Amino acid sequence: MKACEVMEKLFSLANDKRFTKTCDTKKAGDENKEVKKVAVTMFATIPVIKKAKEWGADLLVVHEPTYYNHMDEHSDEKIESLKRKYIEDSGLVIYRYHDYPHSAKPDMIAEGMLKYMNFEGEIERTGVFDLVRIHLKEAMTPREIAKQIEINCGIAHLRICGAADVKCDEISGMFGTPGGVFEELKNDKCQVLLTGEACEWALGEYARDAADLGFKKALIIMGHIGSERDGMKYVTDLINSKIDGIEAKYFEGGEVYTYTDR
Repeated sequence: MKACEVMEKLFSLANDKRFTKTCDTKKAGDENKEVKKVAVTMFATIPVIKKAKEWGADLLVVHEPTYYNHMDEHSDEKIESLKRKYIEDSGLVIYRYHDYPHSAKPDMIAEGMLKYMNFEGEIERTGVFDLVRIHLKEAMTPREIAKQIEINCGIAHLRICGAADVKCDEISGMFGTPGGVFEELKNDKCQVLLTGEACEWALGEYARDAADLGFKKALIIMGHIGSERDGMKYVTDLINSKIDGIEAKYFEGGEVYTYTDR
């Protein structure tokens, strides 16, 4: 099966319609290359490219940009140029898979995060980009919620803004860096909001002030990779179960941060 045919099947698994404008395009390689093995990851980091090639991958499917801007527009900047050469030498075909999994009903990335976070409760799938709500069976503090996510999702450190030790039973998930995070945080029903990245001086200080004023309000920052990578593991499982003749494997790229205790 050609790389473009594999991607067409992936697009179809997410959405019957095709976007007229999307970032989900080929980033490198020959779209007509025959594919037997598909590597899946969050970012096309240098180590991931190397490991995928050693495994024998023909196609690398990534969730986020390869060249540091949303549409992967090229420039002559030194690091970008060296990375493009490294990718060309690898022979890998690289496609992005971002808009389609987020447009699926339900959102594929959110489904993967819900699966691996493994909270007990009723799931509300809102239909809004990347927004899910978890109505917990038993109340937990944001500190307890963060610890469970760290353990189940393998995230090194989560950060909590606001009421860390107040029992809550409502969690909102807005993974990655979607729009509308502040609006959800301000929602009276929102007690704990999970997201990947956030502006500290706006969202962080809002959550802290809300907590100091007596509200059940906390913002938990998971890091961009930590907040979406289990969604791409979910995509890997879909490829293996839905696309015949193709073997898929998830490749961990690690968090972007280095910590003093690791």
